[in-house]
Amino acid sequence: MKTFKYFLSALFIMTLSATSYAQMNDHSKMAMTKIEVIKVSGKCESCKARIEKAAKVDGVSKADWNVKTKMLTLAYDPSKVKSTDVQKRIAEVGHDTPLYRAEAKTYNALPSCCKYR
Repeated sequence: MKTFKYFLSALFIMTLSATSYAQMNDHSKMAMTKIEVIKVSGKCESCKARIEKAAKVDGVSKADWNVKTKMLTLAYDPSKVKSTDVQKRIAEVGHDTPLYRAEAKTYNALPSCCKYR
């Protein structure tokens, strides 16, 4: 019975300590992640690799392009990067987005399996 009391006391103290610690931290400075889904033109796994690589800039924690739906799921910190900046980078590697169209020279340099126009 005495051991049980010590166990309960220790558990209570640990819970109280953890709660106090959480309240002392300023959570308002924590990064806020925004998730956005963007249509990106492409056709194959090579496109997927190119699009995701272009999208992963500083501030982007996730970039996942779906080959079937042609949708890019983007998770990013809006205080570090803008969605428009990411879309511009994707267009620069040859893939159209709602805001930017890839230049003809860049698009024409894509492998034939990646041509979507």
